[in-house]
Amino acid sequence: MIARYTRPEMGALWTDEHKFQTWLKVELAVAAAQAKSGEIPAREYGVIRRKARCDVARIREIEAEVRHDVIAFLTNVAENVGPAARYLHQGLTSSDVVDTALAVNLVRALDLLVAGVGKVRAAVARVARRHAFTPMIGRSHGIHAEPTTFGLKMLLMYDEFGRALARLQTARETVRVGKLSGAVGTHAHVSAKVEAAVCRQLGLRPAAVSTQILQRDRHAELVGTLALVGASVERWAQEFRHLQRTEVREVEEFFGRRQKGSSAMPHKRNPIVAEQLCGLARVLRGHAVTALENVALWHERDISHSSAERIILPDATILLDYMLDKLAALVAGLQVDARRMQENLDSTHGLIHSQQVLLALVAKGLAREEAYRVVQGAAMVAWRTGQPLAELLAADAVVAARLTPRELAACFDVRRHFRDVRRTFRAAGLPLA
Repeated sequence: MIARYTRPEMGALWTDEHKFQTWLKVELAVAAAQAKSGEIPAREYGVIRRKARCDVARIREIEAEVRHDVIAFLTNVAENVGPAARYLHQGLTSSDVVDTALAVNLVRALDLLVAGVGKVRAAVARVARRHAFTPMIGRSHGIHAEPTTFGLKMLLMYDEFGRALARLQTARETVRVGKLSGAVGTHAHVSAKVEAAVCRQLGLRPAAVSTQILQRDRHAELVGTLALVGASVERWAQEFRHLQRTEVREVEEFFGRRQKGSSAMPHKRNPIVAEQLCGLARVLRGHAVTALENVALWHERDISHSSAERIILPDATILLDYMLDKLAALVAGLQVDARRMQENLDSTHGLIHSQQVLLALVAKGLAREEAYRVVQGAAMVAWRTGQPLAELLAADAVVAARLTPRELAACFDVRRHFRDVRRTFRAAGLPLA
């Protein structure tokens, strides 16, 4: 999946070469701990440490015969180590190595994703600060509501990806667990002391209790988290798509000098990155369903999860890494049209200030229902005729009896909607200069 787009470091985590090297790291850590505890001869461990290596092509050749990847791996290592290899894999089952190594690689993948979210937030922060006081219309149900600023919109995005960051860090801790407890999790052949020493060396925590495997609710939480972060990517990609519509035209994806938008229509400038991100978020959600299906396994273990994980774990981490990279670039290159934002603010002839007039009339003693009736009546005329709402209200006897021309004009001052901007930025951890 999207292999040709993969950033090198994330993609390299999921190669066979890296997988087998991580398995070897686990095996050597176990041998080191067992040598230290006197369970295997120190001299033989020295031989293992010097000679242990593996070759992907040879492992594949052996696996074609034995049809077991861990046995093929161990056979290849033994070919290189010689007689001392009998002390490798002492008391372990395949999943001890596979699951512990998987945890090591998932932790690294999450570190990269955390960095990716950081890159998105940095790009968003720059845009949010730059446009902290750039007025635009806020919309509810897709309809003009009241003024806001583009900076506040982007601050909301910054805050949302702060939660994404926290979720990834929590998921990292959830999967930062190894196990060397044997065929059914009883530590019958490898002590908990050795397990703890190995996990410590690998940057993991030992599972408090396990079966032959680490329980897959951990991995379901991880993939669910990736899907949720992907949903946040989609939420903002969709926002930018809406704001780029011709009828709105307030922001636009960067469009290169030689770029083309349509094979048929030379004028087209389409939000292709945002559309792509919306589509890819659907793929992540599908992987989350598969991860949930992997939780229920038979007794102490079956391998129905294994085949699915070989697809969804590399694919989901690579995919989200790609999506975060694309989103950061989209935000960094976003073309913001403040002039168009102002035109859209003005397009409904003051209707967006109706609530402030309502509140002012109530403050002057008019019953809320009566004030609503008066303002709504004028607003409906403004909708039909395009006549400015302020003019219609100024001509209304009920309004004129309670609000002076200056008080009425103040109700149409957009600056009222800016008065909490600085505090909101501070509250979101992004104070303005």
